[in-house]
Amino acid sequence: MTTEASIEQATIDWLTDLGYTHKLGTSLPQNNTEVVLTEPLLQFIEKQYPNIPQEIQKLAVAELSNNVGADLDHRNRDFHLKLTKGKEYAYEDADGQEKAVHIYPIDFEEPDNNVFWAVNQFSITGKNKRRPDIIIYINGLPLVIFELKNWYDDNTNLKEAYNQIGHYIKDIPVLFEYNTITVISDGNEAQHGMYGAAIEWYAAWKSINGTDTVQDDDFQMHTLLFGLFPKERLLNYIKNFIFHEDHNGTLIKKGAKYHQFFGVNFAVEAAKKSVRPFGDGRIGVIWHTQGSGKSISMAMYTGILRSLPQLKNPTIIVQVDRSDLDTQLYENFVLAKDLVGDVQHAESTDDLRRLLSTGAGGVIFTTIEKFRLKQTTEQQLGELEHPILSKRENVIVMADEAHRTQYGLLDGFASNMRKALPNASFIGFTGTPIDSKDADTQEVFGNVIHVYDIKQAVDDNATVNIFYEPRLAKLHLWNEAIDRDVDEIAESAEDNPSLRWAAIEDAAGAEDRVNKVAADILQHYTNRTNTLKGKAMVVCMSRRNCVNMFEAITALEGCPEVAVIMTGNISKDPISWNEHLRTKDATEGMKKRFRNPEDPLQIVIVRDMWLTGFDAPCVHTMYVDKIMRGHNLMQAITRTNRVFKDKRNGVIVDYIGIGDNLKTATQKYTGGGGHGKPTIDIEQALELFFNQIEKCKTFIPADINYTKWKALRDADKVLLVKKAVNSVIKYDEESEDFMIAEKSLTGLLSIVKSQPAIQEFAVDVLFIQHVSKAVRNAKSVKTSRNEQKEKIKELISQSIESEDIVDVFAMAGIEKPDISILDETFLLGAKKEKDGLALKIELIKNILKDEIKLRLHKNIKKYTSLREELEKVIDRYHSNALDSYATIAELVERAKELQHEDERTKALGLSEEELAFYDILAAKKELIKVEGPIQDIVHGVVKAVKSNLQLDWAKKENAKAAIRLAVKKELRGKISIMQLNEILQEIMLQAEGQFGEWSA
Repeated sequence: MTTEASIEQATIDWLTDLGYTHKLGTSLPQNNTEVVLTEPLLQFIEKQYPNIPQEIQKLAVAELSNNVGADLDHRNRDFHLKLTKGKEYAYEDADGQEKAVHIYPIDFEEPDNNVFWAVNQFSITGKNKRRPDIIIYINGLPLVIFELKNWYDDNTNLKEAYNQIGHYIKDIPVLFEYNTITVISDGNEAQHGMYGAAIEWYAAWKSINGTDTVQDDDFQMHTLLFGLFPKERLLNYIKNFIFHEDHNGTLIKKGAKYHQFFGVNFAVEAAKKSVRPFGDGRIGVIWHTQGSGKSISMAMYTGILRSLPQLKNPTIIVQVDRSDLDTQLYENFVLAKDLVGDVQHAESTDDLRRLLSTGAGGVIFTTIEKFRLKQTTEQQLGELEHPILSKRENVIVMADEAHRTQYGLLDGFASNMRKALPNASFIGFTGTPIDSKDADTQEVFGNVIHVYDIKQAVDDNATVNIFYEPRLAKLHLWNEAIDRDVDEIAESAEDNPSLRWAAIEDAAGAEDRVNKVAADILQHYTNRTNTLKGKAMVVCMSRRNCVNMFEAITALEGCPEVAVIMTGNISKDPISWNEHLRTKDATEGMKKRFRNPEDPLQIVIVRDMWLTGFDAPCVHTMYVDKIMRGHNLMQAITRTNRVFKDKRNGVIVDYIGIGDNLKTATQKYTGGGGHGKPTIDIEQALELFFNQIEKCKTFIPADINYTKWKALRDADKVLLVKKAVNSVIKYDEESEDFMIAEKSLTGLLSIVKSQPAIQEFAVDVLFIQHVSKAVRNAKSVKTSRNEQKEKIKELISQSIESEDIVDVFAMAGIEKPDISILDETFLLGAKKEKDGLALKIELIKNILKDEIKLRLHKNIKKYTSLREELEKVIDRYHSNALDSYATIAELVERAKELQHEDERTKALGLSEEELAFYDILAAKKELIKVEGPIQDIVHGVVKAVKSNLQLDWAKKENAKAAIRLAVKKELRGKISIMQLNEILQEIMLQAEGQFGEWSA
């Protein structure tokens, strides 16, 4: 039978295999009330520093053996700083010359210069006499403790080993002044942690070299020893991956988990090869999922970079895209001061420029928008280009959430940053997968260095599992006369699609529905907290909905303290919102309150704030009443996945129907550690991709040569794009076809991005995407009628009522399970293999959606019924929660609608842009005085409009007057003079809606 002793012996055997010397504690000549072996320590210092006086050598031993601090944690920190940063001593040499020496008790650069002992049966006397199973001594310093239990004893487990460490801390605290790592094992499991941490923070070490597939069925002690305890690796961990956070005098000691250790070390090696002048400045990307300690990894990485001699005191710029992320990450770096040193925060653009213009190294925090150009003032002219702030090559930019703001390399803040720091190197850290259809990540940062996805984090207990509970608040429209009521608010509202759709999207904020959702939330939260104390977040679609939800839920009996967390605009927001608008300091105070599990603030209601870069481990439930997708959705729900005391899971309660979006996003997070095979036939996708490139290229004139795109100046790129846009946008149908084709191309790119065969087409894709974006901007419709918009929103709210909250599982007639977002059943739809036909259906669906969106603003008269569109939105809202995927039937119906419009346009002999004006004149055909088809008049009207278009014409009264005059001339004699102005007004509204953003 395997005993505790045989587990101990196996551990010693493996340590011996790693080059450690086994020593019996009973053989050591040591007073057992002390734990430092001073003789080996003195021998090491004499060997390392032979030329310093003997009294300095002995003084160093004495100071390393005695630590300063009011309690154990402070004495442990004092020792750890001496251990890792060394201590400086001044002395006089034989000639009386003043000298100084920096003494380290360990040679971190040359592991073989140190003495590694694995000591067992070493008794220590304190409050009680105790004998830890194994102590790792390095140069006489007791740095690692092992507590082992019998694998085959039914009455012992890992918790017993942990509890025994707790007794050692009470009985022989002197041993823990020097402790760097504590290991506990019951034979089957083996975990490492910091001596004072709760047991949930201990973790297995699941990889020997960081590149192997993680094995859950290995012998954990073997993996831990050969993964962490090779001499060079252990010294690296002790020096660079342990630190103490100071929380107002209370110290929390933290150490890296295996994914942080390997990820950061791989990134360090990548930096050595990539930082200029050694490489091209693209270090790579680290993807460590939300909640797995990404900010700590960034701090550890920063500390190592600052200590690398080849980087010569580098400047590390930590760049984020929003101020809330900036604050959170900055606070984490300040807490990791022992590793990173002092951290500077750029408070403004001028402050950032001042910090970057100095020659010294250091750590600088900034949001990317501080790389802005200075605008013209009365005192100075504005900037056309960002000035160079530093030409140094040892500037490294660490971008948090790498894929959000780093791709505007043609223009914008990212471009300005690279002009300011032309020789900087870049590394991206992200908690969400990089979406390759959004940007060329490799082009910006380099290759993915290390991946730690959400599934592995849950398996490792680095985060808790998240469960999904769908609940549906059904809506229906009771106001049959809503169209008439809307027209009373704004006669021309029917001609303003932007106004209509903005109002429709707010339908879920109807008062009756919000009241019922609020009651359901409170009941659900009360039931959940009866068995597990914790806090909750409610996510709403708009700030108005947040306020409405607050008023509804706080009016209920038994409601705990609730707060709305949102930004404000006091010049525009209702006065009644004032209680929810806070200063920056007050918001920070709310953060501290909400993070404190004992504080009575139990629920916060948010729209966007605190959904990223905010950690409150006591949050265990999120109520979602806002449609979110992709990384925004995953970042939001992972607010609930932090490890905390007895919390075993987070729960997402869905009132709006994010189930499909959650499946899709989760699948991206869990695909074989981030590197899983595509779930479609990649060869077929490649063929479609190549065909789609050729289709897109047919829209680009042959005389436009963009083959040297990446080598062109920004100015030349702009001109080249402009030339292509001018050609594409001449014909309405052709420009729409081009945009649809590019959308399909970009969608396929996300599937085939990892295939080497597409690299030679990178320039084609880049140019096509630039042209498509420019065409979209030229054809987009923008409007601003806030007062009407708010009145119509209010009308919608009053016109929609809600049925009772529906338990979706109960509706389906099945027993309600807890469905984890990582569960195979939940992911079935996302993981289902798709054949070629399914792939084509997906593409057709996306193309149809895009085509409908593109056509929406083309003919305002086609979308005159607010009631009809509201019913469509409500239907979509319901099906979003109840259907897994859009049905083919819906696609066919949508396609028929579009085909009908195409047929009508063709039959009338008009272009689609002319059809809208035809509908205006056809509706008033009794006013037309001349014989012949209306189409003849339409041709002339559209020609009159387009011939007089100029840049920003809708904002210039003289330009609008010129178009008005041209249309009047065209209609004179054809329309009754008394009604001419009435029709002219409608034509001008349509012209503004259709050509308002004209730029070609």
